[in-house]
Amino acid sequence: MENEELFAGESALDAQQQARNIRLTADAPKQPTLQVHSEPLLAGDDVDDETPPYEEDERDIDTRPRWRRPSIWWLLPFGLLFMLGFGGLVVPRINLIMTLICRDYFSERMAKDPNFTVLPVIFGEDNAQCRIPEVQSLVAQFQLYLNLITGILSALVSPRLGHLSDRYGRTRMIALCAMGTVLNEVITVIIASRPENKSIRLLFIGAVMDGLGGSFTTAQALIHSYGSDCTPPDKRSVAFGLFHGVLFLGIAAGPSGAAYLIKTTGNVIIVFLIGLTFHAVFCLSLFFIVPESLSKERQRVAREKHRIKQTDSEATKWYSWKTLNPMNLITPLSILLPAVGRPSVLFPNRRGASPALRRNIILLAAMDTVCFGVAMGTAQLIIIYAEYMFNWGNVESSLFVSIINAIRVVNLFVVFPIVARFFGTSTANDNTIRGSDMLDIVIIRLSIFFDVLGYVGYGLSKHPSMMILSGVIASFGGMGAPTLQSSLTKHVPHERIGQMLGATGLLHALARVVAPTIFNLIYSLTVATYPPTVFVCLAAVFGVTFLMSLLIRPHVTLVDEAASDVRAEANEDGEDEHDQLLL
Repeated sequence: MENEELFAGESALDAQQQARNIRLTADAPKQPTLQVHSEPLLAGDDVDDETPPYEEDERDIDTRPRWRRPSIWWLLPFGLLFMLGFGGLVVPRINLIMTLICRDYFSERMAKDPNFTVLPVIFGEDNAQCRIPEVQSLVAQFQLYLNLITGILSALVSPRLGHLSDRYGRTRMIALCAMGTVLNEVITVIIASRPENKSIRLLFIGAVMDGLGGSFTTAQALIHSYGSDCTPPDKRSVAFGLFHGVLFLGIAAGPSGAAYLIKTTGNVIIVFLIGLTFHAVFCLSLFFIVPESLSKERQRVAREKHRIKQTDSEATKWYSWKTLNPMNLITPLSILLPAVGRPSVLFPNRRGASPALRRNIILLAAMDTVCFGVAMGTAQLIIIYAEYMFNWGNVESSLFVSIINAIRVVNLFVVFPIVARFFGTSTANDNTIRGSDMLDIVIIRLSIFFDVLGYVGYGLSKHPSMMILSGVIASFGGMGAPTLQSSLTKHVPHERIGQMLGATGLLHALARVVAPTIFNLIYSLTVATYPPTVFVCLAAVFGVTFLMSLLIRPHVTLVDEAASDVRAEANEDGEDEHDQLLL
């Protein structure tokens, strides 16, 4: 138990502070050792000592009125508004980009050739003259630039917002993410209201705002942190499943609602205004309505820990040249590698983690990144492939997307909670690291298996009905993503959940840039010879991921035989158990 407390508390210590404590303990007489057991290793640090602040945090939250206590049900309705706005703006935003690029393309053509004539390009109209390969290529390139700007910036910002959420609360950081999206939508509305005299390059400013806010990938990670704070570990996967269900519901219903508004009113601007309103309401609700999930005491302890680390004379200062090291980009991933031995230079981790725990964290993070990257990289590719193979139009493609997302919503809102209720096991919410239970592992393996079947079915589909059936099978794999995220939170102490999910947000941001590039490149190179090649590759990727899932062990803890051997060697060298724990 002491090792568990140390692992939870050592998140407050950097390598230099640990070494300083070792020297002080070695030089001190034996009788003060009892004092160390009764006081934190560092005053004001977020260390789990004999009287951890965990119970105080619970008492602090329990003093609130029942209706003001943190719960996922505060975030779900406002999150649905956010996703409805997000889903509703996808198609109008693409049409706006295509209109502006098409206008600029034909303007350049007319400037070079005075005899060249073309119909006016009007935003909100069909603009059949823009359906040429040159314009399509330019649109794809511009969207790639937008994704690169947003993805790279969000990769840099995501882990830092995760750290800040541990010190200043979840709702504030989620609101900052939403504020970046709101600023992006403001710029989009300005352009859409006067497209005839606005430059498309203004959208780059919106992409920068969105990226600096962390984009939706960071917001999703922070929302999961909020859910982890106010949900017991055994119910956490269901809570994450509800968040994912809201995501798919917004993506499914948003485009349909936007299409209905445009057809009814004949005005595209109203869709942008409603989307902006939904995002603004979500942002304001986090500032003024949604209760904070982290108690003030836990935030204060985290801030004190950070202050101690920053005032350390040996710590790297913000103005040091070392901060410019590109390797600092992956330093937040150090939480995914909790070491048993001494902290390394690149990843200054903590001691006490068993090999099984470290292996589970690495496997779960890798699988989660693969699943997210495939989802991001194939969302539009599946539609492009189906339209190419089966001559689908907007109606058929919209119906296909609606069916898949409807199955996912029912799966996450109905099937997943029922399975968790009847087969889940209750555990005490006592900040003890227990790892994934067997139900989590079974759901992860089944979900990945459904993904394999779905993508194999995509590649073998010779008829539209087979394509739809494959999509339905793959949609059952939607339970895997929330279960992977919740399982990761079960492998770290409560005060490090924000840091853990911030690291996964960094991985998601990187996957958001890399995965679409790779999959679209494969499709573009093989579509002329064998179009299903990309799905063969994706099925192979999920096959490897399934093999990785077989290596996950249930109910892992901090200490195992290897850690016992380390303590035994220390005792042979004349160190007592308490001295070894400080090491």
